[in-house]
Amino acid sequence: MAIQKINADSNHKMNLNVGGMTCAACVLHVENALSNIHGVLSVNVNLATERAAIVYLSDLVTINNIKIALAEAGYTFAGISDEDREQEQFLRTQVIKDHRNHFLIAAFLAAIIFLGSMKTWFPWIPSFLQNWYVLWALATPVQFWIGWQFYRRAWIAAKRGTTNMNTLIALGTSVAYLFSASITLFPSFFNAPGITPTVYFDTAAIIITLVLLGQFLEARAKGQTSEAITNLKDLQPKTALVVSNGKQRIVPIQQICVDDLVVLKPGERVPADGQVTKGFSEVDEATLTGESMPTEKTIGALVYAGTINKSGNLEFRVNKIGKYTALANMIEMVEEAQGSKAPIQAMVDIVASYFVPVVITIAIITFVTWFLIGPEPTLTFAVLNAVSVLVIACPCALGLATPTAIIVGTGKGSQNGILVRNAESLELAHKVDTVILDKTGTITTGTPSVTNIVTTGIPESEIIRFAASAESGSEHPIGIAIVNCAKERRIEVSEPRDFRALPGQGVEAKIGRFSVTMGNRKLMQHNGYPLEQLDKVAIDMAADGKTPIFIAVDQEVKGIIAVADSLRPESSESVKEMKRMGLDLVMLTGDNPRTAQVIANQAGINTILSEMMPEQKVAAIKNLQQLGKIVAMVGDGINDAPALAQANLGIAIGSGTDIAIEAADITLVQSDLRGIPKSIKLSRATIKTIKQNLFWAFFYNTGLIPIAAGVLYLFFSNGTVPNSLQYFLGNYGFLNPVLAAGAMAMSSVTVITNSLRLSRFNPS
Repeated sequence: MAIQKINADSNHKMNLNVGGMTCAACVLHVENALSNIHGVLSVNVNLATERAAIVYLSDLVTINNIKIALAEAGYTFAGISDEDREQEQFLRTQVIKDHRNHFLIAAFLAAIIFLGSMKTWFPWIPSFLQNWYVLWALATPVQFWIGWQFYRRAWIAAKRGTTNMNTLIALGTSVAYLFSASITLFPSFFNAPGITPTVYFDTAAIIITLVLLGQFLEARAKGQTSEAITNLKDLQPKTALVVSNGKQRIVPIQQICVDDLVVLKPGERVPADGQVTKGFSEVDEATLTGESMPTEKTIGALVYAGTINKSGNLEFRVNKIGKYTALANMIEMVEEAQGSKAPIQAMVDIVASYFVPVVITIAIITFVTWFLIGPEPTLTFAVLNAVSVLVIACPCALGLATPTAIIVGTGKGSQNGILVRNAESLELAHKVDTVILDKTGTITTGTPSVTNIVTTGIPESEIIRFAASAESGSEHPIGIAIVNCAKERRIEVSEPRDFRALPGQGVEAKIGRFSVTMGNRKLMQHNGYPLEQLDKVAIDMAADGKTPIFIAVDQEVKGIIAVADSLRPESSESVKEMKRMGLDLVMLTGDNPRTAQVIANQAGINTILSEMMPEQKVAAIKNLQQLGKIVAMVGDGINDAPALAQANLGIAIGSGTDIAIEAADITLVQSDLRGIPKSIKLSRATIKTIKQNLFWAFFYNTGLIPIAAGVLYLFFSNGTVPNSLQYFLGNYGFLNPVLAAGAMAMSSVTVITNSLRLSRFNPS
């Protein structure tokens, strides 16, 4: 048989769909099985997504290796994630249907067995259904056909010297079933004075039915937790309208190439990333940025796959396709985060690995205790109490407590333009107590712009025209800012003549019949141009952290244009919100102290570290960390990358460089600082949900074990259980194993439902 090699990209990573995982113990079993494959470097298994993320050496690992390893561990290889999304969705739907069908069949048979077992409650039931042999016949297919999955997985785990949820289910139901079969075959053996033996086929059948109900509800709920990923994937259109040789033709998006020209009509989704070459429109980018207001797109603007063209016609040239688009990168980041394991989950996995053997031990002790000192019939009560312990303690909820909350939390983040690299980052964010903000490009826009225009004797428009014309060919940020100001005001500029740059001072040029000189005070004084009252204006501008540029026309100073890197509109609001959250704020910058102080005052930040080189930024973060601070660093530039990596939590804004984004743990898709408090609030809400989940999981799995073991007998040893509670607790306070199964099933449903509440969380 030919060996199928795994197709993977150069980093040798792959996400596998794994079938058959049912509880937290399964996570460790699958991780161990895959880790033992020669060539696999690391494995991370997520119960909620039913996926295993592996890093491997491609020349050594094959699909067959993986299939064999999983099969030997009792699990199935269900394909490579996202290799065929439609097939993956079909398989998930099929799993839900299988769970539903198995549940319905088991429920039908269990209902008949229950009615036949309760002849005192239902005297109208036909007598043949009350026959123990008939009940045995009805219970057998539930136990060994519908319930065969539990035996198979428990046996495979036993062969490997491990245990899991299936071990508890198989043991518990088998004890109840075999005990009832023994009573059916040898009723006289179980007779006692004044006591008529009875069978518990209904207990075994109903336990299996309730477990299947829990699995069915889990499967449906897991689909809802991954809704964010599904929605993101659905954003990609199937086709695109491509211009080729002057003609338009519809092609599948798989056939789009870089540099293709694509036409977008109103209402259509963008099929790839690109740059607008023709037209004007507004594009709804909420899916990527979380911002509800459409963004204007003109020639030169960038458009992104998955966004919606709202109004006009656009033509754009493709520059990124497939897995290289912003949408694909977002999906990849969200999937990696949802599939990753938070540190708190590692602790849960360790607990779960010891949990099942401990529960089996408790069940044995329970059996022996009640067999020796329990009320008559001691064997019956010993068996039923042991079954209750085995069934109620299944660690399904423990395995789902953390990953389901992480999935919903990261999905909610993506909807709000917050991309979390992994679960560890999401968990860590709630511990942050100090936020360090880079100034340029983070607190400020990072792009100098004209802030003030002061003239003497001529209109503002003329000053701008002279200055922009002189700087029309400049690549200096100040020159670009002045030219952009002219464009915004739709002021026509002229081609300069005799242009001369004066390094460190300014420029000179002929504009029409006028001689224009523009630059700093030093240049004006060197040329002997009197500044008069404009000098005081320039000093005030400089005190405000702005750069004043004098404009002289025909040797006479006619005005000043002030240029500054302005504060982002949302910076002050974001700073106020973080202060309300109890966070300490520090501004870090390589700029001079005067300018830094002005920006800090505008933003509302009290602590400033200025004139900092990249290595000094790293040292400043280390100093805070040594003081016990949990530091988040927010930046956008290449020079911020070392600091982002050093910080406990690195946050990059979307307009930042690829290097900064790569070094960060969280990326804000939209260049909006309000995403910082949103990220921390989301983390706090997610961790709160995880803690709630773990409480309910431990409550169900451990808190109810003493009741299942019979501790209530201490209060009802005289057979004084009220009539209204006798179905639940019998005569002596012993928990009905059927209720134990119900509690076990509800524990998983409770955990998943609680996690889904996060989808309604508003981080604003």
